[in-house]
Amino acid sequence: CPWSAPGSPPGWAYKLNILGLYPAVLKHPAPEDTVTASYGRFISEAKPQHLSSLVLHRSKRMVLDSIGVGLIGSTTDVFDLALQHCQHMYAPDEISSVYGRRGIKLSPVLAAFVNGVASHSMDFDDTWHPATHPSGAVLPAVLALSDMMPGNSKPSGLDFLLAFNVGVEIQGRLMRFSNEARNIPMRFHPPSVVGTMGSAAACARLLSLDHTQCSHALAIAASLSGAPMANAATQSKPLHIGNASRLGLEATLLASRGLEASPLILDAVDGVAGFSAFYEDYMPQPLESPNDDGHMFLLEKQDMGFKRFPAHLGMHWVADAAASIHKLLIGCGPSTVSLAQVQDILLRVPKSKYINRPFPESEHEARHSFQFNACSALLDGEVTVQSFTPAAMMRPDLLALLSRVRVEHPQDNLANFNHMYGEVQVTLTSGDILKGRCNTFYGHWRNPLTNESLRKKFRSNAEVVLPSQKVERLADVVEELDRVKDCRALLSLLQ
Repeated sequence: CPWSAPGSPPGWAYKLNILGLYPAVLKHPAPEDTVTASYGRFISEAKPQHLSSLVLHRSKRMVLDSIGVGLIGSTTDVFDLALQHCQHMYAPDEISSVYGRRGIKLSPVLAAFVNGVASHSMDFDDTWHPATHPSGAVLPAVLALSDMMPGNSKPSGLDFLLAFNVGVEIQGRLMRFSNEARNIPMRFHPPSVVGTMGSAAACARLLSLDHTQCSHALAIAASLSGAPMANAATQSKPLHIGNASRLGLEATLLASRGLEASPLILDAVDGVAGFSAFYEDYMPQPLESPNDDGHMFLLEKQDMGFKRFPAHLGMHWVADAAASIHKLLIGCGPSTVSLAQVQDILLRVPKSKYINRPFPESEHEARHSFQFNACSALLDGEVTVQSFTPAAMMRPDLLALLSRVRVEHPQDNLANFNHMYGEVQVTLTSGDILKGRCNTFYGHWRNPLTNESLRKKFRSNAEVVLPSQKVERLADVVEELDRVKDCRALLSLLQ
């Protein structure tokens, strides 16, 4: 045996360590000093008083937007497929609500799954930097778990928001330990990685697990994480968010029963891949324990990005740039640009293969196409929910404009949501050249939607499914969520 018993001659592990060939043997930190343990303590020790007024305000906006996006997402084909699968393949366990489907309830993990799918089915959910979709992975799990909890133990609105914020925070912290994660992704879809961890953290906080169980929940979630970018722009991409929400909840429920996992999952341990399996340049740092100064959450420092139309975030730069040219072209004339005016369209955008799609063949590809969104905005002056319907996508004028698009990737235009820009240059048949450029679109964290604009988006989305009176009541409950004693006031309005 290579391992030596006490008092016996040195074994191979000892010899390799002396030679410097097995450095991990004597480098494991004490359990209480690990990065993983610090995350467990953070989750278990976070309290409602640690949420500043700004964090509460911003997180309530996220909850409102995510519910609205989930409700309109419940009208999509991919949501129907996911729901049918859960209803037909699993025994009914009617506990947790499903967005927009009155009378339908599923087991908590399946409700988290289908509601997560709804949240991302139109790529309409919020986005942060480093790039991920934080709310869609966390909110459905917290809603499903709240439904699962006994009537006399339902969380207060403030406890609900605390769990939600812990889930968002864990995602942001993990991504900030990697430079690779700061750019538009190339390998893994970020919500399928950090979203699963965030969902587990939020659920562990809501269940008041101890710090060791919280660490195990994160470690279990890591084994359930990861989805390749090849499925972007397909019906399977929304499953990434659904699985992140579902599997994070499942990881926490397993940890609550006593299932254990690696105590070093978030540490940089030589020779054993933990979270670094997802990000090779991952360099973790411990999380400080919560304090009462109200400034511990990243959401305090950086707001969230909210989309005005349902497409990949990068599309919003080119759409705004093209819309500015549309205004110049129509002047006081018709609202639609004439095809005869346009000779050539040049897009200057970051280099990212999965959102460079010259002729998208489905709504999911169109939501991930610089060309489609630029041409739609140039033609109509804006991109909307209706822009991705089959009728809108197959318009002859739009197809003709797509055939006139060229793409350049300037070296200064980085594939990074904090630094990129969108530039559209249109050469007219007259020889004139018009240029539009967007450095920060309306809805970006540097230029956030006003409360009025966000509530307008919510109404527009939610009223596709719910009556207007219920929609207004839902918006009011979210606005007052930190003062609601029982979150059933929220849960009862989602169907």
